[in-house]
Amino acid sequence: MRFGIMAMQIDALVPSDLPLEKVMEHVGSFDHSALVRLLADLRFDLVELGGDLSLFMPQTYAPESIDRLQALKDERGLSYTVHLPLWSVEPSTPLTPVREGSVQALVEIIQATRPLAPERYVCHATGALAAEFYRMRLPELARTLLLQQFQNGARESIKTILSETGIDSRLLAIETIEFPFDLTHSLAEELDLSICFDTGHILVGFSGPVDFFETLERCLPRLGEVHLHDGPWQGLERKIGYGKDHQTLGQGDLDLPRFLDRLHQANYSGPIVFELRTDQALASLEVIRSMRPQYLP
Repeated sequence: MRFGIMAMQIDALVPSDLPLEKVMEHVGSFDHSALVRLLADLRFDLVELGGDLSLFMPQTYAPESIDRLQALKDERGLSYTVHLPLWSVEPSTPLTPVREGSVQALVEIIQATRPLAPERYVCHATGALAAEFYRMRLPELARTLLLQQFQNGARESIKTILSETGIDSRLLAIETIEFPFDLTHSLAEELDLSICFDTGHILVGFSGPVDFFETLERCLPRLGEVHLHDGPWQGLERKIGYGKDHQTLGQGDLDLPRFLDRLHQANYSGPIVFELRTDQALASLEVIRSMRPQYLP
């Protein structure tokens, strides 16, 4: 199995011991490839690049930065995936100007990173506004109708993204996020997309009152990427566990041996990305080593 790590490491982006007067200088001179090299030095040869870096550090996806990432890929034999921006974008909103601007932001990152030949582009098909309506106390009929409107917006945005970039639809993996799983899954089926199965999100209830392994089975035919982290199982009737995901493996309720065994049985060979800090990811690898060492190189 191929385990990787996200490049959105906050301590590296803004070191906690950095004097306040040096923060802006650090942000302005941030070297994306230097961060990826540090992760490669920790023996992660699969790295998920975070599109949200473009919000505060636009130089991270400038051509010069892409050239350095490409050189590092060639030098170290790395593979990349790209998590498209989610901060400030809402590709599912019924408000057309906002939706169009969100699509533009996503397309720009896809175009910028194409030279790197990412294995997957992970996308939140719906954003914070859709999630707000999802958790709002509403009559069930009103909730259903509203969420279908957000699904319609996501559909139009994804169609535009695919049309403007020309990427294969299976390169785009829509993630299990704070939106009903059935609506996410039907989008993937309709548009022939991949799915990014996020273990922590499912465990803490973001995608609704769904069974973890039943949801995995439905995703397997389209599984393009796994986001791996732990969290407490919220159960089929409990509330969403905000802030309880993104835990080190072994600190939540993920049945890790069963999960990895099922991926192996399904011959899954795609990216498995720790959405964790580096120390958490390294500790999680040790948990895997103690339970299923045969899945590690």
